Amino acid sequence: MKRRDFLKSASALAASGVCAPAVFSPARAQSRQETLLIVSESGPNNIDIHGVGTNVPGYEVSWNCYDRLISHEMKTGPNGVPYYDRDKFKMELADDMNVGDMSVTFMLKKNAVFHDGTPVTANDVKWSLDRAVTVGGFPTFQMGAGSLTKPEQFVVVDDNTVRVDFAKKDRLTIPDLAVIVPCVINAGLVKKHATEKDPWGMEYTKQNTAGSGAYRVVNWTAGTEVVMERNDKWAGGPLPKVKRIVWRMVPSAGNRRALLERGDADISYDLPNKDFVELKDAGKLSIVSTPYSNGIQYIGMNVKQPPFDNLKVRQAVACAIPYQKIMDAVLFGLSKPMFGAPADAKTEVAWPQPHSYNTDIARAKQLLAEAGYPNGFETTLSFDLGFAGVNEPLCVLTQESLAQIGIKTTINKIPGANWRTELNKKVLPLYTNVFSGWLDYPEYFFIWCYHGKNSIFNTMSYQSKELDAMIDGAVDAAAVGDKAKYEKDVKGFVELAYADMPRIPLFQPYVNVAMQKNVSGYQYWFHRRLDYRALTKG
Repeated sequence: MKRRDFLKSASALAASGVCAPAVFSPARAQSRQETLLIVSESGPNNIDIHGVGTNVPGYEVSWNCYDRLISHEMKTGPNGVPYYDRDKFKMELADDMNVGDMSVTFMLKKNAVFHDGTPVTANDVKWSLDRAVTVGGFPTFQMGAGSLTKPEQFVVVDDNTVRVDFAKKDRLTIPDLAVIVPCVINAGLVKKHATEKDPWGMEYTKQNTAGSGAYRVVNWTAGTEVVMERNDKWAGGPLPKVKRIVWRMVPSAGNRRALLERGDADISYDLPNKDFVELKDAGKLSIVSTPYSNGIQYIGMNVKQPPFDNLKVRQAVACAIPYQKIMDAVLFGLSKPMFGAPADAKTEVAWPQPHSYNTDIARAKQLLAEAGYPNGFETTLSFDLGFAGVNEPLCVLTQESLAQIGIKTTINKIPGANWRTELNKKVLPLYTNVFSGWLDYPEYFFIWCYHGKNSIFNTMSYQSKELDAMIDGAVDAAAVGDKAKYEKDVKGFVELAYADMPRIPLFQPYVNVAMQKNVSGYQYWFHRRLDYRALTKG
């Protein structure tokens, strides 16, 4: 590198505020050895999973700072990386789990304490689960996906025992207790900060952790940095090896890559795919790529608003998407195509699976003319700026392709902290988003994304009583083991979704993680975020 180029690079890094010499000076080498520095494009907007509009980075804080009654065992994934086992559970705050016909009873670990030293009791568990099913929005819908809907379902048996009563037989109920939402909160602490207008203390937990998890937040500057320290009294599992987590927001992908290559940062997981490919080829870092479980990136259309209420318009858009260009120029092969299935391909009892559309501009123009828009129309194409590395070039390529059929789009960049709120208003006419179902079942994905009844992520405002009936039918059939009906309903709702095409699957993304060679213990989880508890630094 020429001297002027080196100085220019160094100046850019200094201006971004990512060098942090005070943390990594030789005088603090031991501290550096015990600290894991993570750099990412964006960070949490709320550290309470029950909060309104909590974004995906917020999940990472909650997962590591709070416990749940149960969690998942690990298995070996398709790429040899530890991967959560959907069907096997392990105890976290619970010491024992007894599943009955219409209830499950948990005995709590007697040595479990919250970060302030207060013992974890059955009353804390009940209060926390009551909160989850009551606050509304995403957490309440998530609980409902496992038929957990009423506070009356959570019963304190004694100080150390809590029972969860089933509303009905539902195979999603037990797995739903292992996701991020049913975390156990220090009820006594949070109640001190509750008010008449805020009975669940959500203003307090928005910026303060009140859990019993392996880590606790000691400093959070929104949009800049989250600092977490290990809870040495954690009872939920083996004590983590890393004492301190510094998670820094570095918007520039070039700066994140430079920090990794210089050895100043330990992990980054949202670099552009091109960088991951180049870093893997260079061989100086460990690069792990894992397909999202039960997840797709898609183009969504609001089917209640003209012109996207017209099926032929939606079909025209599906024909105009530059699928392969996106795969090549944006993803560099690090994803699985969800397009171009042969016309005679049989629908599988699986999700995700590809649709049959390919890029066909002539067909798209024809469909648009048949829909009554021979000259096209104008609209906006929105994306989450918090994940601009993929979203922005994807939208630019889509904008260029839609222009060929007369659809003029203005790209709308929504800040990551506001994305969920804007998306859930269900007013965006055209947008790209990624959704990955935490429970890896086809019906679970469709409950969230296609069901017409109060579905948070049915952001297309799609309504189909026929499709709803098949989703509900698959849930009921799975609960009683009716395999034939289950398979019929799953195939049925996939086929109908692709016939009506309210959203256009593009690809199944990969979680790409770059780590220093001395960092090990990475595990893939359904939420796609880092689990610090298993990470080690040599």
